[in-house]
Amino acid sequence: MATITELKCAVRETLESRGVLGQLKARIRAEVFSALDDQREPRPPLSHENLLINELIQEYLEFNKYRYTASVLTAESCQPEVPLDRPFLANELKVTEDTSSKSVPLLYGLVSHFVNSGDNVGKVFLRGASLPAGTSASNTVPGPDA
Repeated sequence: MATITELKCAVRETLESRGVLGQLKARIRAEVFSALDDQREPRPPLSHENLLINELIQEYLEFNKYRYTASVLTAESCQPEVPLDRPFLANELKVTEDTSSKSVPLLYGLVSHFVNSGDNVGKVFLRGASLPAGTSASNTVPGPDA
């Protein structure tokens, strides 16, 4: 007859081997977050840039099967439940895709482009985007003139 400790270990090992334990932990975290989330504190409006960024992150999370993390992002960011159409997102980002790039999230392609560009001398200058109302400018990175 198995002891309680042995039974706990067997259940834990089974849940881990099936990949269920991580999902359960993530689901519990999401539920705790939801219970603690202060709905009285208004969220900043979802700017166009934030919508695009959230979509890129959402696509990455779904691709990597981080479903509970994706569900928390959707709930917390007030992102639409239905994702943006990928060709629309690519067009908004001024990205042209080939057949092979469509099999991975757009974020992979964007990062790969900058990591593998080979031009280490000419760095890309990133300008601050329009910030949503209520966002402080202290969260932005200064440009080369700073």
